[in-house]
Amino acid sequence: MFVHNVFFWLKEKDNEAAQQALLAGIKSLEAIESIESVYIGTPASTRRPVIDATYSFAEILVFADEAGHDVYQVHPLHKKFVEECAHLWEKVVIYDVEA
Repeated sequence: MFVHNVFFWLKEKDNEAAQQALLAGIKSLEAIESIESVYIGTPASTRRPVIDATYSFAEILVFADEAGHDVYQVHPLHKKFVEECAHLWEKVVIYDVEA
């Protein structure tokens, strides 16, 4: 299993239109065939010193293997998402995990 964890920080955190545009863009990725499971959300209400809750949205994508992830990276829907939404975020952090 290959898990792609992506965290987005919006440039304008309080801009509702920007929030909705980024969320719609993230959701558009669900149509990519090599993705087995998708989880999209915002920071949970838990607060402890080891928790970073400063991000705006997270997406967790599960693939069968790294090859499935590689298909996703070059997929036209992924390229379109980056092209149309990159102006909305100030930072993206990715953690890839093999299980």
